[in-house]
Amino acid sequence: MAETHSLQDMRQQAAITAKVFIQRDYSSGTMCQFQTKFPSELENRIDKQQFEETVRALNNMYTEAEKLGSQSYIEGCLACLTAYTVFLCMETHYEKSPIKVEITIFEDRSLTR
Repeated sequence: MAETHSLQDMRQQAAITAKVFIQRDYSSGTMCQFQTKFPSELENRIDKQQFEETVRALNNMYTEAEKLGSQSYIEGCLACLTAYTVFLCMETHYEKSPIKVEITIFEDRSLTR
């Protein structure tokens, strides 16, 4: 037996699965950070304060990733000494940051519903 769906049901389903894009924030230069402005698509789906706290936490992770420190200096020296082949067998400090961000997003189930 074929299932039939009303147009309203299909619109409601589309609204639930719609993607939401968070805009980049270039107010402090080209450093990777996102706007904390609450998107209208998330109304009634997530608490505004929780959204802003999450975006701030993610921005802090990217800020930390872009900091230059002894680890970045050593990675740069190793890269020069090995003609950048060292990066075939290791991840840089910056490459590990998106993994942290992804874990943070998917651990908080309310952000992925």
